[in-house]
Amino acid sequence: MRCPDCGGNDDKVLDSRLAREGKAIRRRRQCLVCDCRFTTYEEIARDELRVIKRDGRVEIFDRMKLERGLKRACEKRPVSSDTIHDLLDRIITGFGDRTEITVDEIGRAVLKELHGIDQVAYVRFASVYRRFDDVSQFLNEIKNIGTAPVD
Repeated sequence: MRCPDCGGNDDKVLDSRLAREGKAIRRRRQCLVCDCRFTTYEEIARDELRVIKRDGRVEIFDRMKLERGLKRACEKRPVSSDTIHDLLDRIITGFGDRTEITVDEIGRAVLKELHGIDQVAYVRFASVYRRFDDVSQFLNEIKNIGTAPVD
């Protein structure tokens, strides 16, 4: 495993434990070159889930891409990394054994989860997912935030 700070290949595992409801192993590591501590996750690779984009293209589902979007929405908000990981697990588990899913289904699942976690992160994610063009769309979303997330 490469160190995120120095790029060194030598590390030691400080702690291992089950994560994501037993579907992954969380390993806390320390670089032997620069002493940086970092966390890695190991999980079973499932059959490739494909995402049908709005323009009809099909891509392989990328958990890290969705995680980056969630982290951006939750940036500077009181939402921990563990909460984001748990949210991702619930979303992906919700897809079941399907092999294809639309980008709209992913967006609705994320909004449903974020609605109960952080309203600011919800509006941030909604603005990208729903492609807000002007301030009035933000205002409408904020007015409706007390209700259940809209599909």
